[in-house]
Amino acid sequence: MLVFIRGKSEIQKLEPQLDSPVKYLKGVGPRRAFLLGRLGVATVEDMLYFFPRAYQDRRTVRPIASLREGDFATVAGTIKSLRASRTRRAGELVRILVSDSSGSLVCTFFHQPYLKEQFAAGRELVLTGKVSRYRNLQMVNPEFILVGEADDGSSEFRIVPIYPLTEGLRQPALRRIVKNALQSHLPLVPDMLPAELRELWKVIPLDRALSSIHYPPDPAAIQKARQRLILDEFLLLQLGLVLRRRSAAARPGVPRLDSSPALLDRFLQSLPYRLTRAQDRVLAEIQADLASGRPMNRLLHGDVGSGKTVLALAAMAIVRANGYQCAIMAPTEILASQHHLTATRMLAPLGLKPVLLRAGVAGKLKRESLEEIASGRAGIVVGTQAVIQEKVAFDRLGLAVIDEQHKFGVMERASLKKKGRSPHVLVMTATPIPRTLTLTLYGDLDVSVVDQLPPGRKKVKTYWIGSDKLPRAYDFIRRETGRGRQAFIVYPLVEESEKLRLKAAREMFGHLRESVFRGLRLGLIHGRMSAGEKEETMKRFRDREIDILVSTVVVEIGIDIPNATVMLVENAERFGLAQLHQLRGRVGRSEAQAYCILQGNPRTESGRQRLEAMRDIDDGFLIAQEDLEIRGPGEFFGTRQHGLPELRIGSMVADVRLLEFARRQAEKIIADDPGLSRPRHLPIRERLLKKYRDRLELIEIG
Repeated sequence: MLVFIRGKSEIQKLEPQLDSPVKYLKGVGPRRAFLLGRLGVATVEDMLYFFPRAYQDRRTVRPIASLREGDFATVAGTIKSLRASRTRRAGELVRILVSDSSGSLVCTFFHQPYLKEQFAAGRELVLTGKVSRYRNLQMVNPEFILVGEADDGSSEFRIVPIYPLTEGLRQPALRRIVKNALQSHLPLVPDMLPAELRELWKVIPLDRALSSIHYPPDPAAIQKARQRLILDEFLLLQLGLVLRRRSAAARPGVPRLDSSPALLDRFLQSLPYRLTRAQDRVLAEIQADLASGRPMNRLLHGDVGSGKTVLALAAMAIVRANGYQCAIMAPTEILASQHHLTATRMLAPLGLKPVLLRAGVAGKLKRESLEEIASGRAGIVVGTQAVIQEKVAFDRLGLAVIDEQHKFGVMERASLKKKGRSPHVLVMTATPIPRTLTLTLYGDLDVSVVDQLPPGRKKVKTYWIGSDKLPRAYDFIRRETGRGRQAFIVYPLVEESEKLRLKAAREMFGHLRESVFRGLRLGLIHGRMSAGEKEETMKRFRDREIDILVSTVVVEIGIDIPNATVMLVENAERFGLAQLHQLRGRVGRSEAQAYCILQGNPRTESGRQRLEAMRDIDDGFLIAQEDLEIRGPGEFFGTRQHGLPELRIGSMVADVRLLEFARRQAEKIIADDPGLSRPRHLPIRERLLKKYRDRLELIEIG
């Protein structure tokens, strides 16, 4: 089939291509192409892979007399009468009376005056919509198909796809566009799975899957299509991760380090406590990596307060004893400053003095820091994204530590690794992630879990209260501060939003200081303050010059104040479950009993579920699983910003069995054919490179 486009002076004939701009597809054009772009559809192939979000089953036609208010139903009938009118409030509207053998139904169409040209008494049509009541039963703006003029040329009585929309696009038009794409371009889609694998894995061919996902003949066809398309997504992703892991392991120039130098013994002996069994186990895993001659790529994964930082410092002691530099990159100024403070205090007995590198530092101080790093005199560098600036050059970077790594973009993480020839990499996160998701997010990393809290730590008592109980919460905070303890009060905004009617940190700070907590010392910290202002406020809080710190979520991570025993979060329903768990982790960092009070009046089911989960669950991994089930992985991780590969159809929660199956098959395929160079694997290789070449750095097959 040929596609015609108009050039400057002639009409050009082009063979259809999957990567052709969607505007050249029949029924699209520049205007609709712009609207489709909002939905992430740029090419014809994107259109084929633009999957329905739901379906309507129109195979069962209801008698009009059986309809009840609130029903969502399909009816078929004949137009008995039509009336077009205009009102001051509703604008132009078209009303038709539709009858079948059992009764009649009024259908009202707002803002569609052109319909009076299509409707005529005696025309038969099929209508699908929600039944409401205005004097009599009616449907408002139902979808309709005139008998004999189905929008895709098939039967009116079928399973109909429901697509995501944007303003200016309607379902019938989008269905016609998808139908045109299937007719003209589906034969061009290559099936990357050879027949023997399809038979072995019991999945249908790709062309059948794409056809059935858009226009399924029955519900069973939807499930078969989903299984094939989800497996394709997961298989490509897992192949990419397996290849990246192999590529990293093969990097040249990685030295075998002495993993038990005297410097490490001195560091461990200087600690005021013994490591937990979990910490001992993880440290042994790190030592084995550093001595293996292969680059370490390890995820250090543990709940808040489990002692990940001390393990990172132990790794730094090993690397420094072998003559290499270390760098740790944190996502916020506050966390970087906290790491610098902790590292300075804990490494002082070893004679090591970390350098803090952050944005905003200029002049002589910055020049001196850069010179120390370039010469190798600065053995340990702590900073934010400032450590990956072009001017920062390391002499011998041997270890790159990335904290709260899901807060960084893919390119930022890669930039730090490139500061050394083949540095070891230790990734840390205090955001618990269910084991099954680590297969996808960190499939190229070895995973260590610190699953034990230091001895003596007590469970943080968590309460959920309504706004009517806030005075009692304030009284409790006053009693705790009277005992010499400190408290956090966290709000979701800096300044009050009239639209959302939420309390905000800046406004409430004044009210709390002048009224509720008169006589106590209050501090304020939020993201709009300069780095110097935030650091000064945190220093005063650490030094106990502030009793109550009023804050936004800028204190979500990196704050270690053992004397703080109360965390009050107002409008808690506005926070994600992982955020709330992180905030709770700011207290309970000593042997004193700590409390987390969540004030919230959720109006949604998901908001209620989050607060109930926080009240009832204290295990971070169970919290993370609950968060994923409530919000889904895209929102949980911030898909686009933080590098989680975007999935068009698969769910890492609902489809976890397929995810694990894809992982096993990817490992088998690469073990059998590391370069994907055998004829039966060439289509897989081509598809993999097209999808992930730039994102997963597939060096082995690039």
